[in-house]
Amino acid sequence: MTTPGPDVSLARRRDVIDALRRGTVPQAGLGLFAVGLERFEAALDDDLATVARGGAAFHALRGEYGSGKTFFARWLAERAKRQGLAVSEVQISETETPLHRLETVYRRLVERLTTATHPPSALRAVVDSWLYALEEEEVLDGNDIAEDDEAALARAVDELLERRLADVARTTPAFSAALRGYRRAVAAGDGAHAEALIAWLGGQRSVAAAAKRAAGVRGDLDHFGALGFLQGLLTVLRDCGHPGLLLVLDEVETLQRVRSDVREKSLNALRQLLDEIDAGRFPGLFLVITGTPAFYDGQQGVQRLAPLAQRLATDFTTDPRFDSPRAVQLRLPGFDLASLGELGRRVRDLYAGVARHPERLTHRIDDAYLDELARAVTGSLGGKVGIAPRLYLRKLVADVLDRVDEFADFDPRNHYALTVNSAELNEIERSAATGAGDVELDLDPS
Repeated sequence: MTTPGPDVSLARRRDVIDALRRGTVPQAGLGLFAVGLERFEAALDDDLATVARGGAAFHALRGEYGSGKTFFARWLAERAKRQGLAVSEVQISETETPLHRLETVYRRLVERLTTATHPPSALRAVVDSWLYALEEEEVLDGNDIAEDDEAALARAVDELLERRLADVARTTPAFSAALRGYRRAVAAGDGAHAEALIAWLGGQRSVAAAAKRAAGVRGDLDHFGALGFLQGLLTVLRDCGHPGLLLVLDEVETLQRVRSDVREKSLNALRQLLDEIDAGRFPGLFLVITGTPAFYDGQQGVQRLAPLAQRLATDFTTDPRFDSPRAVQLRLPGFDLASLGELGRRVRDLYAGVARHPERLTHRIDDAYLDELARAVTGSLGGKVGIAPRLYLRKLVADVLDRVDEFADFDPRNHYALTVNSAELNEIERSAATGAGDVELDLDPS
């Protein structure tokens, strides 16, 4: 990857820098400073192409806490959006999104659904685009429908809708019924019923009973209906110009901390989802899960369910340099001091594009200083380089780059000593920092 060029917009640079200043993973622009992910690009682009052609793909991302799994997932999401795919990132948790309740997973999926042009939740925009595409198809196909004959057009679109959703309707007829009801509500100008039916299609609870009765649907989405709704969503996405969906199930390792019966159900739900993907039920789905090595290898995780362990089995006994980027499990390479310094250089150059005094940045924050700061931050975390990137970038942006750009007489070698307090660390960083003691950055200006 090269240094960010002048074609990168100021707004995009600022969004990335602002997120790093807060110590969070940017929602977009990750390709501007990604380090060490180049080895995955070709294989993942092949997967995205397979999905866009109507196939399906799956990978299990493997890495310790703080190793950059969320960063990787959002970096992949950007590549997916460039290929026209929709994207949704769902964090698995025991209370908010338990994996064994697929209806909850589907609801969170829709809440987080986004495309290159629509922020979350993009469901209504996607459905409106789909219905418009159906109407256009009927008109362009020359089916002898007069332009002012709205009733005839409505009937023709209903028939086309049913044909497109035929496979879904066989197992989940409520999905197509709700779409039909939504279209009628929009045509009638009934905004309340339209909103209610979109919410019901998104798996939301407590939807107005009158809207459901008008559409001929009843009850709420359950665990078994969720897969049918996902199938219907993929059909709608494909027909309105989004050839697939990248679904990221993040922090699946939380299953290790739930009750044993819930863990069993959750692992079985994941196995069921993978089986359905292999059976071809979800054309256009690219599923990615993230977890720690302990989740994949330990008896409280994947190994507890033999059929799932067999599906995810990957040989990691060889040198990490020879890990295949096409394997089911992808092991994140992790950072060393050299790559951490390279990360700092890319962020410094990205920052220079929005700085008031870019020449001051390159002069006072040279490559050697970035390497020294990387060593100091890593030392404050007990020498654990793998979990240092978040804190390193936050310190670099907020404590060093901002000050050099703002104050003409600020020299980080003379006026800045690295200090780390517990309040600014996350749980993993705090654990690593225990016993590391205070670390000061003392650089020789010569």
